[in-house]
Amino acid sequence: MTGTDDGTKAGTRGPARASGPRVPAPWVRTRLRAAPAAALALALLVALTAALAAAFPRAVDRYEDAGLRRTLDDASPRRTTVQFFAPRPDLELSLGEGENALREAALRKGYDAVLAAVDKPLVADRAQSSYGVRTSDPTDASDSFLARPSGLPPRVALVAQNALGAHSRPASGRLPRATDPVTATTSEVEAAVTTETARTLHIKVGSVIHVPGLERAPLAVRITGIVAPREPDGAYWMSTPLIREPSLIQLPSDGGTYWIGALLLAPDAGPVLLGTPGKPERYWQVAPDTSGPTAHDVSGLASAVAALESGPGLARIRERVDPLTDATTDLDEVLSSFTELRSGITPLVAVAAFGAGTVAAVVVLMASGLAAERRRGELALVRARGGSLPGVLGRLLAETAVVAVPAGALGLGAALLAVPHARFSSAVAAALAVTVLACVALPVRAAFAHRAVRVHGGREDIASVRPSRRRTVAELTVLVLATAAVAALRRGGTDDAGSSGGSGDQLVALAPVLVGVIAALVLVRLYPFPLRRLAGPAGRLRGVVAPLSLARAGRTSASTALPLLALLTALTTAAFGGSVLAGVHTARDHAALLATGADGRIEATHALPIALPGRIRDTRGVREAVPVSVAYRAQARRGSGTAGETAALVGVEPGPYGQLSRELDLGGFPARTLRATGPDGSGGSSGSGSGRGRGRGKAVVPAIASPSLADRFGTAPFSVQLEDDSKVTVRIAAVRDVTPAVTDLDFLVVDREALTRRAARPTALLLTGGHLDGAALRRAAGGGVDVRLRAEVRTAYVHSPLQSGAERIYTAAVAAGAGYAVLALLLALVRAAPERSALLARLRTMGLTRAQGRRLLVLESLPQALLAAVGGALTGWAAIRLLAPGLDLTAIAVAGRPAPGGTARLRTDALSLLVPSLAVLVVATGVALAQAWWTGRRGSVRELRAGDGR
Repeated sequence: MTGTDDGTKAGTRGPARASGPRVPAPWVRTRLRAAPAAALALALLVALTAALAAAFPRAVDRYEDAGLRRTLDDASPRRTTVQFFAPRPDLELSLGEGENALREAALRKGYDAVLAAVDKPLVADRAQSSYGVRTSDPTDASDSFLARPSGLPPRVALVAQNALGAHSRPASGRLPRATDPVTATTSEVEAAVTTETARTLHIKVGSVIHVPGLERAPLAVRITGIVAPREPDGAYWMSTPLIREPSLIQLPSDGGTYWIGALLLAPDAGPVLLGTPGKPERYWQVAPDTSGPTAHDVSGLASAVAALESGPGLARIRERVDPLTDATTDLDEVLSSFTELRSGITPLVAVAAFGAGTVAAVVVLMASGLAAERRRGELALVRARGGSLPGVLGRLLAETAVVAVPAGALGLGAALLAVPHARFSSAVAAALAVTVLACVALPVRAAFAHRAVRVHGGREDIASVRPSRRRTVAELTVLVLATAAVAALRRGGTDDAGSSGGSGDQLVALAPVLVGVIAALVLVRLYPFPLRRLAGPAGRLRGVVAPLSLARAGRTSASTALPLLALLTALTTAAFGGSVLAGVHTARDHAALLATGADGRIEATHALPIALPGRIRDTRGVREAVPVSVAYRAQARRGSGTAGETAALVGVEPGPYGQLSRELDLGGFPARTLRATGPDGSGGSSGSGSGRGRGRGKAVVPAIASPSLADRFGTAPFSVQLEDDSKVTVRIAAVRDVTPAVTDLDFLVVDREALTRRAARPTALLLTGGHLDGAALRRAAGGGVDVRLRAEVRTAYVHSPLQSGAERIYTAAVAAGAGYAVLALLLALVRAAPERSALLARLRTMGLTRAQGRRLLVLESLPQALLAAVGGALTGWAAIRLLAPGLDLTAIAVAGRPAPGGTARLRTDALSLLVPSLAVLVVATGVALAQAWWTGRRGSVRELRAGDGR
């Protein structure tokens, strides 16, 4: 055969092959084209995990910021405004210099100096901030037309505040003016009053009010206008509420009352205050901008406020304004209340976050383990043919990063769009951590699996692989960490954790997760032994399904630790989180029940109308209305010369009230406990006849007492004097910690029949019913009474967005952890699916039926699922029992609002323990059945084709 020099056949036509070495196809492109489904699954997993991880800190920022704004808005401007004040100018100054110091130009200059001293993040709301001069000691106004509730003359404060026209609109008349320069000797000035002040003090346009002068004739203040505030609740008016509405003052000596109001002068009329005995003072009121600060700025806000109150900020103001300038505000207390509430809630949210994050991380590691297992032969062949370990790892990192980095960026973008207006850096850090974990998981796994060059490996089931010393050391280290975290939480609690900060707090938050980790490691080591014990007896049973399933379950893959860790961590977190949420709801219900004493409460400071109980019982939703009389200031004493003990004396009908107490579990008692007794207190009748209050002062009345009264008076009879000066002699017959009629007070519960007719008249009704209608009850009760419903009180405890936001985040974190746990279970089953399908196909060629195949797969997967379900329930129960003494749910339950019932503690919730565990069993069984059905559809020939490496 004749050929050419280039090796082609003679006479052959066509393009010549290019000379030079062939360029291999790019590794990354080839791998992505070879397994697009795996790449897409990894991208979805990374995108979802990155989105959840990035959304979590932003959601926390959102509800914390909303909680801070709610806290600032709920606090009155009088508390949040930073007020600076300085006394009248130095007496060494001339009268003209002193007058100039009180004019608007000088005050404006001081106002600019005050604003310049405000450091960020505290920002002044210039629209609501104000300055001026006022009399700090209101003086009498003796004009006869002014209101005098008890004959005492009213007192008025003179206030010359800036920008009166910008913050009010004239209701009648005009704004005051200072056309001529006002001095300390000016005889008459113009002023305005608000509509509320004019209505209360009987002031009209044109009225002249005379204010006493200081070494001069009285000052005449002519009212030229009545103004209505444009923003009556704004800081301009509410920083000093007296300028908006007058206040009624009661004298402590004789009970007389008088009004105090404010007369609003022109801003340049301040010098006239020097001629009055009202002790004029200059003031500058800085209202904070409550729309800008975030929860992340709270520490900076507290520092800025402290600097203005007694730090370098106040020093600068004294240097530029007046050396005697002082400052006062309650803004620091408002911020402290928010910080205290947040510190009580944050550790609880961190527990859920660490639990869900751990499960998500385990799922990502399992996904990389599944990829490494599927490519074990490929990577072993590459290493056997001379591929270096760094080169292989670099290519694995590149092909994973090509998928994971865009997916992580997509998840971050989705989180930024879903949860706007929050910090960016924390979201980026969370998404970056997820992306890095997804990128390095497969290379690291491959590095450990292919350190040595080998083509065929030994068996890697738990019957063959023995734990190494490194694994033992790692497990012992985790055990020590878990023990330290649990001990720290039991000793210090989440309150100390939230206030101290640092890595110790993270260890405490990881405690439930570490308990699950220890349980997973222990169960993985102990898991094969009972199955091997059962394999012998099962082998003597008829049929092949039971012994084969037990044998295979006992020789499952050695990589069972990760799926079991994910399941146990998720179940522990779900049980812990569900118990936390259930404990919060229970604490609110109990606090609301103690506050009302029943499902509803109608109470007045006087005796209720006789017909009211009947009208209330006829109201829709009311099942029963129990009348009680409560004397809150009764005096209990033994002997006439001893000091009295203040207690609430409750007169009840023993039968209905005792039944109510038993139904509500609030100090229940049998009716006979309060039945009338004889003079010696031994029981029985005290005499013949009937009549309310017979034998008063002689007959001894049995009573149910609070523990403190029982400790003081014992069982001997003692006297109780009521508010109407009537007396009753009681003997303590029983002791109860609580009673429905009274909350947080020492109490004595007696039979109403033993009281006078006046003292026995009901002052309260305790209502029971499933769906009480508040509006209908208020209509039926009429005016002058207080109607409280248990449901309304409970709703009031959920006041701060910190509470509702934390509950939503907690629920979402537990749900996410449960979802990832199901995904971990599916990944574990998918990893074993090829080998199970091949086994099932081989067994079918030997005569195994489809029904037997389904039972085989179900029974094989059932031990692991049962192990996870039972272990998760036990681990969750143990974690709750171990950590409950250190957990205080009061902050998230009632948000620091006044609530009876003491500290809310964590208790085990049965549903939170059982439902997730049962769900694991259902999912595992369902997946096994689905796999058996799908394998039966594909047929045995396809599963047993030649060359299959399974």
